[in-house]
Amino acid sequence: LPINSENEELEEIASADLKYLLLPALLGALTLKQVDLSKRLEHLESARAQFWRFLKLCNSYGLGSFHLPPASPPGEEDAGSLSPGGPTAAQPSLVAMASSRQAKIERYKQKKELENRLASMGTFVEGGQADDEQIREFYILQIQKWINTSLEEIESIDQEMVILKSRGTGKQPSAPPHGPSRQVRTPLKPFILTRDAAQAKVFGAGYPGLPTMTVDDWYEQRRRQGVVSGQSNPQRAPGITDEELQKQQQEKKEEEDDEEALQKARNWDDWKDTHPRGYGNRQNVG
Repeated sequence: LPINSENEELEEIASADLKYLLLPALLGALTLKQVDLSKRLEHLESARAQFWRFLKLCNSYGLGSFHLPPASPPGEEDAGSLSPGGPTAAQPSLVAMASSRQAKIERYKQKKELENRLASMGTFVEGGQADDEQIREFYILQIQKWINTSLEEIESIDQEMVILKSRGTGKQPSAPPHGPSRQVRTPLKPFILTRDAAQAKVFGAGYPGLPTMTVDDWYEQRRRQGVVSGQSNPQRAPGITDEELQKQQQEKKEEEDDEEALQKARNWDDWKDTHPRGYGNRQNVG
């Protein structure tokens, strides 16, 4: 790998050796592709240093016309000198923002032009059909393309580093604190759910391996465990079956002037008045 000195002139570098000037920029691009989030801040700092080294080398050889960015991210060297009103004073002015926007537009136009020229010349250079002058022009265009890429990457890196440092995510994230432990519930054992106490005695006699439990007992047990509220347990008097309970609830709705229940009852009475028993039974069954 030939080592070029910054004291040399661009004309002193052989055409075939110009591609080695791209090495720092390529290393910076590869560093950015690292996926270890715990070392993201370190990778950004390393990649920025590589891009800046490439731009410094190109600037010394007079390759491209650009403003060399600072060697370190903005805010590090003057972080201790900021006053309480510093953030407001440190905000970029409108003139600086307009200048930066214009520079981005120019870089975008140059990038498109360079890509078109490189696409047309790449076939001849890679196929070995280009002469020394064409090879030299091809690599210089590659360097100029990476100059624009490096400027964009440094700007993006500076913005990401500000976010990482403000959020404290540059270091290895600590383990999340353990939240309140969930209440461990005792697993339910299998049992036979019966309608009333009479069924419980019948099923209990035939299946001694499984305990029996009425609906009322089950609701009471779940209420004591805090799974269901006391209101979930249907109120019924001792000895009343589900059918009687449903009948009582229906009568209660009718007594409370439940319009829907009353309307259904009235419609049913009217239908029975106008239709004899067995109406619609075409097979005379029933």
